[in-house]
Amino acid sequence: MRPTSSYLQRFIASHSTAALVLSAGQRRTKIRTTRKMACGCYVVFLLLFLPACQSAHGRYAHKLLSDLLANYTNALRPVADTDHVINVTLQVTLSQIIDMDERNQILTTYLWVRQVWMDAFLAWKKDDYDGLDTIRIPSSYVWRPDIVLYNSADDEFSSSMETNVVLRHDGQVMWDQPAITKSSCSVDVAFFPFDVQECHLTFGSWTHNGNQMDLFNALDSADLADFIPNVEWEILGMPAKKNVILYGCCSDPYPDITFTLHLKRRSSFYIFNLLLPCMMISFLAPLGFYLPADSGEKVSLGVTVLLALTVFQLLVAESMPPSESVPLIGKYYIATMTMVTASTALTIFIMNIHHCGPEGRPVPAWAERFILKHLARVCFVYEAADEPPGGPDSRKQPESDNGAKCNGEARGPDKGKGDALVALEEGADGGGQSGDGGAQNRKEACPCHHHPGLCRNVEYIANAYQDQRGAQLRVGEWRKLAKVMDRFFMWLFFIMVFIMSVLILGKAV
Repeated sequence: MRPTSSYLQRFIASHSTAALVLSAGQRRTKIRTTRKMACGCYVVFLLLFLPACQSAHGRYAHKLLSDLLANYTNALRPVADTDHVINVTLQVTLSQIIDMDERNQILTTYLWVRQVWMDAFLAWKKDDYDGLDTIRIPSSYVWRPDIVLYNSADDEFSSSMETNVVLRHDGQVMWDQPAITKSSCSVDVAFFPFDVQECHLTFGSWTHNGNQMDLFNALDSADLADFIPNVEWEILGMPAKKNVILYGCCSDPYPDITFTLHLKRRSSFYIFNLLLPCMMISFLAPLGFYLPADSGEKVSLGVTVLLALTVFQLLVAESMPPSESVPLIGKYYIATMTMVTASTALTIFIMNIHHCGPEGRPVPAWAERFILKHLARVCFVYEAADEPPGGPDSRKQPESDNGAKCNGEARGPDKGKGDALVALEEGADGGGQSGDGGAQNRKEACPCHHHPGLCRNVEYIANAYQDQRGAQLRVGEWRKLAKVMDRFFMWLFFIMVFIMSVLILGKAV
């Protein structure tokens, strides 16, 4: 027995040594296997027990809703005592400005309206319902404040959605409601397109007075954090203010909260599409004075500019409300159209002066002295024949190379006329008495006294030439007068257009 027992001891000792050697190598593998088994057990626990918890919360939520609405009515104010006032906190978030109809004076906005109040009949203990803190149910199940937009311009009065309310265990009810509102807004377009508008959104209870329901501001202004920028309007702010008003029908106070939306128009679109084209067209009106009078396009240019401005004026009038307040750009159009009308009328008057025929009277002395001399220099109107070398007298009666010629000797018209008259008188006397040697030499040099008909023809030609020359001088003076007036009015209207453009752009600053 001893050998056998010793053999068994040696066999066990050898296997235990091998086990010790193998455990050092397999320890890490066993740890990893243990961790995997622990993770698997945790996942199995979640899969088995969480649905059970959720189903438990779901059962408690159904039980809670049944218990809350068992003896509840949404037709009465949720107060324990009818003398108590229910306080409603209002918060408005402006999401988007959909449209601003200036002609009909209607502002369309997309708002998120949050109303918070305490309902005395919708409170519960969390421990009785497995720790439920909040539940969400349809808003039609509970009492809701009858808060409406006083200055609403909507036809249906139902532009809001029926959303859920959030109930807390302490009886607080929070109702978030998105709404597309149309409100009336008094639009002042006196400084269009550089105007700033103020639109009011007044919220209040329609039936409850201040002794039954009171309103409070959640914030000093509307929330603009989620506002989507508008391409036409820039938001300057939307402050909130609480008002308590006593109406004539009732002696009880009615509180309301008014949100004032400050809007500033982005004028870039109107500057590039309405204002700049008008300025460029208005600068064409003074250029009508620069056109030559013989071109026949002076009046047609003024009429074309006037029609173009009328089209722009109609575009502005279609988008503006029919009120007594004339927009700034409308005033600019009217002033420009008045200027173009005056320039067209002056162009007609100047063209009448320019086309003054030979039968016209001479230029008055005051006009010749003031316009042809001084004003012509100011307007930089010069002509090559303004001051001939012979002086002003020679300009009025210049010597001509087309005078009467006798024996190849050039004579002026007056001189030829005088010689012809002398010869005519001597011929009528039948030769008469011989005078001094000079007269006798003239008679011998010019044979006109032998032909009385020729003498009369020469006198007629000389008189006709003098009349024609005088008429040409008068026509030239009237044309120069018209040219000086054209240049003067051109510079005057250019200055007027520039001043009006500076004034209209100065309003933008």
